Amino acid sequence: MIATGAAWWNGSFHQGQGAISTRSATLRDQPYTFASRFQGAEGGSPEELLAAARAACYNHALANIFHKHDLPVGSIRTQVDVDMGGDTGSPGIESRHITVRAHMPEVTDERFQQFAERAARTCAISRALSVKITLTAVLEP
Repeated sequence: MIATGAAWWNGSFHQGQGAISTRSATLRDQPYTFASRFQGAEGGSPEELLAAARAACYNHALANIFHKHDLPVGSIRTQVDVDMGGDTGSPGIESRHITVRAHMPEVTDERFQQFAERAARTCAISRALSVKITLTAVLEP
């Protein structure tokens, strides 16, 4: 299975605008701008999508760890905060923080903490942030 996302952008770094879409149409032409990425203005951002993807992936990884230990899963709610820092000329992600709240009827807090840490390290999105990147670049006439 290949998941596909796409985006377009027109204009300069500060004044331009673009849109983000997914093949599944979960997102369809969600607008984004410099202001929506770095100043909290209306619109989307790639970092917000990363945070949502990380939260969803984390929940599934945690549920899988419980499954592998034959433990029932009650409910899992996760929020991921991605800190973009300021516009320093070379913007980047400065930190990520996961907050998970779960109801797991048959597990101790100590064991839950172990499973939670493991899920943070092993979910596919966490691992994806360190994989090899390939690129095809085509300059159109």
